[in-house]
Amino acid sequence: MTPATAPQAAASQTLARCRELVQPALVEAVERLHPWLAEMAAHALGWTRSEDGFRPGSQGKGVRQALAVLCAEAVGAPAECALAGAVTVELVHTFSLVHDDIMDGDETRRQRESTWKAYGPGPAILAGDAMCALAAQILCDAPAAQVGAAVRHLADALHDMARGQADDLSFEFRSWAGPDAVRVHEYRSMAEHKTGALLGCATGLGAVLAGAPAATVAGLTRAGRHLGVAFQAVDDLLGIWGDPQDTGKPVYSDLRRLKKTYPVLAALATDTGAAGQLIGILESGGTLDDAGARQAADLIEEAGGRHATRSEAQQHLNRAHDCLTALDLEPTACDEIRTLLPFLIHRSA
Repeated sequence: MTPATAPQAAASQTLARCRELVQPALVEAVERLHPWLAEMAAHALGWTRSEDGFRPGSQGKGVRQALAVLCAEAVGAPAECALAGAVTVELVHTFSLVHDDIMDGDETRRQRESTWKAYGPGPAILAGDAMCALAAQILCDAPAAQVGAAVRHLADALHDMARGQADDLSFEFRSWAGPDAVRVHEYRSMAEHKTGALLGCATGLGAVLAGAPAATVAGLTRAGRHLGVAFQAVDDLLGIWGDPQDTGKPVYSDLRRLKKTYPVLAALATDTGAAGQLIGILESGGTLDDAGARQAADLIEEAGGRHATRSEAQQHLNRAHDCLTALDLEPTACDEIRTLLPFLIHRSA
């Protein structure tokens, strides 16, 4: 194994260990739903149904559930105490993806039809609502000593996620240039709420359920929120330059929909000829065809938008590391968390 692949292998092993721990509890939770809702939830999770029940298949990496487990271990608690939190954040993440796909009109997710495309928008909304309610219910079953703080931690994250999604949607109605244009700092705030809130919930929730001090919970939550900004920045790169074989979405998918993402906004913030040409393409109206999307992507790169986005991701990754360094954590679990961090931004899907 080469040195370059060793960290990725270690991160994959950590994610696999946490998935193996959480998976039975997650399956058990989904089976509590109405059968039709459970079927849609399983579809959204990438599972299939067999005679023995649900069988996990092309589900996501399980980053959030892993962070909940690892952060409990990092404050000296057994992984099992974070199971309710791990299941909760995975359900909330999945519900948010189901609703996001409806709002964005995305027809594929995890190499299969998105839930709304497979079952219809109405049923998919209901399935998402059911998963959100189930997540809260699961957390209420956590040990009584921590349940109040855990539920409050989740509620705060859900509030921030809705705020971030509202900002993201409202950006669509703002202009590309002039006083009403979306600025990079506004986009960063949106990313911290929309994406960072749940990653921060995952890191903090593991510590809450482990009975960690408030200062430790706050520090781990801050680390997770920085991870969320980094994660969103990489998502934005993949939304333009990602390989469809990995992402499950067409190349330049975000550009085709004229979505205001970090690479675009960073490019437009530069005083370059490429930025001026890019404005002309983006303000032409309607979705972009292949040639238009390719030209826009080239101009974004020429104006420095791609490099600026990678730099944004790295800066927030560094801040997450700083948050961990400031805390008194169990070394082995902390090392596993640190192993995961670069994996979150050096990814292809």
